Amino acid sequence: MSQRSISDEQLLAYLDEQLPVDQLANIERELRSSESLRLRAANISRHRDQGHHSVGEIWRRNQLSCPSRSQLGNFLLGTLDEDHADYIEFHLQTIGCRYCNANLDDLQKTGDNQPEVTERRRKFFQSSAGYLKPG
Repeated sequence: MSQRSISDEQLLAYLDEQLPVDQLANIERELRSSESLRLRAANISRHRDQGHHSVGEIWRRNQLSCPSRSQLGNFLLGTLDEDHADYIEFHLQTIGCRYCNANLDDLQKTGDNQPEVTERRRKFFQSSAGYLKPG
């Protein structure tokens, strides 16, 4: 990736840390070696901070294309319809959304700890059993 091939939208996404790690690293490498690219990024940031926002920037910043945590959970469980699952797969793999991939990793780790959660619930309910009165 050369500085000429870096768009303003990519610089904004870089500034908001909303690019896949490899793209972030490439842009950072270019920024370190190019004074003109650093000035361009500073101007873009200043312009944005003055209240000038594009629809694309608002979309990215508010993560409007990101699936919800429950949708990611359903994706892990394989309970989504094919089109929705394909979109999430595209969003995670092709787009490389760092937020959604981190969310998915967290859900996977939570699922891996399921026996611990089940045991904790069992102990909690056992310790509360004496306080429950028959209805």
